[in-house]
Amino acid sequence: MTDRPVKKIFLDPEKEPLLHAAHSPSLLATLEANQVEVAYQCREGFCGACRAKLCRGKIAYNQEPLAFVRDGEILLCCSKPVTDVIIKLV
Repeated sequence: MTDRPVKKIFLDPEKEPLLHAAHSPSLLATLEANQVEVAYQCREGFCGACRAKLCRGKIAYNQEPLAFVRDGEILLCCSKPVTDVIIKLV
């Protein structure tokens, strides 16, 4: 059995990071599992309600979102971190 790397999610660089396990379906699921309140609706990248600012790091989308996403923003419901990330909830 191979250990899969765990990525760190920083919401505030001053606080302890949250850990995103490889089996977690999305950043949104990881935040919810850690009792972080996040606005969302569709969970599929259609509505854009879960948008956040990606301050540092890289993500990959499970599927390309249909909602408009500005440069520097991500949708939490359909993305996973590729590296450790710093995000700001909007």
